[in-house]
Amino acid sequence: MAISLSVVLLLAVILVVMIRGGSIKAGPAIVAVLFGFFLASTDIAPSVNRFMNSLADMVNQINF
Repeated sequence: MAISLSVVLLLAVILVVMIRGGSIKAGPAIVAVLFGFFLASTDIAPSVNRFMNSLADMVNQINF
């Protein structure tokens, strides 16, 4: 739960920065948000969740 909340918050911040910086307009941003919302209710959602968790685990294992 903590990882998914952190990812959602991080992506929201990136989206706001991109909109304010002019990299992306509001229309495509809304389409991207709606795509993610509807993607979460499909059968591929668990696979995406497993991929994000494995990616987070891989990053967590990096030693600096």
